[in-house]
Amino acid sequence: MVDGDSIGGMLNIFWIFLMISMLIPLIKKKFLDAARLKLIQTMEKKRGSRIITMIHRQEMMAILGFPLFKYIDIEDSEQVLRAIRLTPKDMPMDLILHTPGGLVLAAEQIALALKKHKAPVRIIVPHYAMSGGTLLALSADEIIMDENAVLGPVDPQLGQYPAASIVKVLDEKNKNRIKDETLILADVSRKALKQVHEFVYDLVKDSMGEAGAE
Repeated sequence: MVDGDSIGGMLNIFWIFLMISMLIPLIKKKFLDAARLKLIQTMEKKRGSRIITMIHRQEMMAILGFPLFKYIDIEDSEQVLRAIRLTPKDMPMDLILHTPGGLVLAAEQIALALKKHKAPVRIIVPHYAMSGGTLLALSADEIIMDENAVLGPVDPQLGQYPAASIVKVLDEKNKNRIKDETLILADVSRKALKQVHEFVYDLVKDSMGEAGAE
């Protein structure tokens, strides 16, 4: 027979284990952030530039084994825009980018700010910069990539589906057999595709010319 004291002791051990499991990833992240900051400061002195990072290391953020996925969001745009504003206009900028993409609005805000910076802007891609990350790369004066690094298409998504795929449904299926919700999503998808197309065109036309941008 298990008495109340034994149950209480087991519960205390469980809560201690739970707290330690939650704190270990946070402590690891603090040490990683400190090491990263020191390295960035060393690189800034060597390159004579302001270095900004947008690193979404999904595998490094986990609590009890469950990953916390990270994408480009409004918080990222606020932080990067603040860093850009604090950078002297005549100082080059290097943005180290490692991201699966994310919110189009946030990516567009950052891209416009990078494009407006007077000094050279370089995007450094050590591994991958997909979707919104590629959009940011297109705003730079120079893209520096590892030989195995990759960029990706700048296609918008609605939820878990690419906008282009939703629109394609209208071409391959009789409209009378398509749900109203899907028709609405297709209309929104067309607008999203048009918005991204126009934004990318405006972003690169100065450097590529109108025909090349199109």
